[in-house]
Amino acid sequence: MDISRKLGILVFFGVPAIVGGGIVYGFAGSYMPVAIYEVALYLVAGAIVSR
Repeated sequence: MDISRKLGILVFFGVPAIVGGGIVYGFAGSYMPVAIYEVALYLVAGAIVSR
């Protein structure tokens, strides 16, 4: 996998991190679930990019 594809995957996961973080905060009203959501999202993105 070339570098441009890896960067594209990270951007693809970056947008849901921003938008989804706001949605999770809206439902939960706290930053802890947002942190858990974002860590899980970045772990999945890291696993995909590292392949």
